[in-house]
Amino acid sequence: MVRHTMVPELPDLIFPEEYEDHPDGRLVRMRITVRPDGVELLGDAFRPQFLESLLAELGPDEIEQMLCG
Repeated sequence: MVRHTMVPELPDLIFPEEYEDHPDGRLVRMRITVRPDGVELLGDAFRPQFLESLLAELGPDEIEQMLCG
């Protein structure tokens, strides 16, 4: 089972000036970084439930999330 951890901040991959170009809300952006201790996958999406299910399918031990408002 994937552990979800709330964090105070994560980098933005989608910016406000892009919102108008995606009125259907289907934009998903991901960044993959290879580190000495493993692979980091950072994602941002207009529809968080889609991104969460995609990340969970990859089988991580933990998914870091932040609340946005």
